[in-house]
Amino acid sequence: MSVRLGTFRAIYVVALCCVGSFLFAYDTGIVGGVLTLDAFRKDFGYTKKAATNVNSTAVSILQAGAFFGCFIIWPITARFGRRWSLVGSSFVFLIGSTLQVINTGSIACFYVGRVIAGFGVGAATVLVPMMSAEMAPATIRGQLGSCFQLFFAGGVCVSYWVNFAVIQHVASSTLQWQIPIGLQLVPGGIMGLGMIFVKESPRWLVKRGRREEALKNLIWVRGGDSDMVQVEFAEIILAQEEELRQSEGLTWRELLLPTNRYKIFVAITVQLSVQLTGNTSMAYFAPQVFTSVGAGSQTSLITGCFGIVKVVAVSTFCFFVVGRIGRKTAFMGGAAAMGTFMLIIAILVDKFPPVASTNGISKPGIAAVLMVYCEAAAYNLSWGPLAWLYLGEIFPTRIREVGIAIGAAAQWLFNFALSQITPYAITNIGWRTFLMFAILNYAIVVYAYFILKETAGRTLEEMDEVFNRGGEQHTKADLEDPVEIEQARKGEKDADFPQAV
Repeated sequence: MSVRLGTFRAIYVVALCCVGSFLFAYDTGIVGGVLTLDAFRKDFGYTKKAATNVNSTAVSILQAGAFFGCFIIWPITARFGRRWSLVGSSFVFLIGSTLQVINTGSIACFYVGRVIAGFGVGAATVLVPMMSAEMAPATIRGQLGSCFQLFFAGGVCVSYWVNFAVIQHVASSTLQWQIPIGLQLVPGGIMGLGMIFVKESPRWLVKRGRREEALKNLIWVRGGDSDMVQVEFAEIILAQEEELRQSEGLTWRELLLPTNRYKIFVAITVQLSVQLTGNTSMAYFAPQVFTSVGAGSQTSLITGCFGIVKVVAVSTFCFFVVGRIGRKTAFMGGAAAMGTFMLIIAILVDKFPPVASTNGISKPGIAAVLMVYCEAAAYNLSWGPLAWLYLGEIFPTRIREVGIAIGAAAQWLFNFALSQITPYAITNIGWRTFLMFAILNYAIVVYAYFILKETAGRTLEEMDEVFNRGGEQHTKADLEDPVEIEQARKGEKDADFPQAV
């Protein structure tokens, strides 16, 4: 077996998967800049007065499509596998992107393209971490798992610089907005075509009973056969059998057990907190945000540097911070820092209102921009990469898929809501938008202190103990028949309660 070949193939497969994360991030960043272009507004025939509504709808409607895409992809990937599901997601995204890039003159048609692309994006955000985790070797799974957030930050960064380039070098015309939107067809095509030439997940194949093919695929992705590969394959089989045994008899009512109910509450509120930090809103509407703090004619350049800050911060977290400090420390410290930076931005914008000038950005404007950069760095050193890690580790095997699905759906729902609110807030209340996010971040510090549990250094099997409230313990044996638990608790027959899919 060639260790180097195996490492190369694992990195190649995971990187190819994470193009899906890059894709979502690129769209996240590109749309905010495109919507500020006069050429786009003229081609689609809406007035400046309607711009705020168009901005809000164009961003949030993709989130709505992605929300439903998360649910639609589960039965598809269960039946057809990870690889072909990613190919299908890419194809759907390409259809939606094509509708957006064609100058139809109809904003409704543009919205339809956004919704269709959203289905593909939502599916990819479910499939990418799943496929990456299943294909990566245990020795480098942590580093490869971080690629999701790295590619996301990279996609946002590239989108900002593409916006900067077309503003600087392309005349105000249809081509000016078609170039940045059309470029997203490239990563979409790379992911779809690339997946055709890689192997299916061995773990999915084992789950489908195709063990011989699973072993061949595992040998391929590890760079050859060896005793280590055979041991890993045996562990995959044992883990799959244990998972089936653990999930047998799972009912929706088991989610209402005190410890599980608490974890689901945490999963939902963590995703809500991610949006309430205000950083996602800044990512979507960065050009508008920088204009509001006085960036003036330097907005596109400053937005591009904003993307670089995010990449550097998340890289620092993934390689040097994660695992070295506790989860609660990172959550609380990140929220406190973001709240402070947002408060400073609000004060600067209130006391030194932005003034249009051809002489460049003012000193208070420079200070406000630096505070926005610091806020983005604080987010990417805490809540940005940590929220998904926390979500993935708090649930036991029995309800992990259900719990993560609920958390992912909550993320898209709250993302949709905040993308609807933010452009109106920036337009109507100005600096108070930053004050609002400052207050919310300080509230998140209190939430993290009292609600979140420290999970660093604890095994997945210890999570029930970590999250237990009121002293009620649930052992694995207790959970093997949740219906009997409910019967004992309520003293009623429950044999006809429906099984979870």
